[in-house]
Amino acid sequence: MNLALAQAKEALACDEVPIGCVIVRDGQVVATGRNATNATHNATRHAEMVTIDQMLAEASGNLAAARFSECELYVTCEPCIMCAGALCLLRFGPVHYGCVNTRFGGCGSVLDVHQRGCGACGLAPGELAHSHKGLSVTGGLMEAEAIDLLRKFYMTGNPKAPRPHRPLAGTSPA
Repeated sequence: MNLALAQAKEALACDEVPIGCVIVRDGQVVATGRNATNATHNATRHAEMVTIDQMLAEASGNLAAARFSECELYVTCEPCIMCAGALCLLRFGPVHYGCVNTRFGGCGSVLDVHQRGCGACGLAPGELAHSHKGLSVTGGLMEAEAIDLLRKFYMTGNPKAPRPHRPLAGTSPA
């Protein structure tokens, strides 16, 4: 989780929402990533998706070669509904996160995607939806540190937001 927090700090330094992710297999880090939504102007570039894409690129797009089910994922904030769905579809091994995501959490805070999976989506022919066991999820790892990074970001406001919900620190309302 320390490495995921380091990724989140890099994101904060780049004016991104400070969320970092690390994927581990057999005790070795195989991929790292951080949020890149502001830099790419792409709302799907969450830390988990960036890291998954890195693994897929290294496996030449071959899902079997990526061996996601043998991996553990560490992320500083609970995966959102989109990311939790992707992790389920990829049949990821254990997922560990720092703080809860009370607005978009897909691992229990808002929806239970981690337990219910994505229904029949992504199942092999003839495989029953109830045969998918979902994700093994553990929250609260270094939670205070993850919350502190998010507070630092949101106290100043997101300078890249198309319509800030409130003025940025040090500016007057329009």
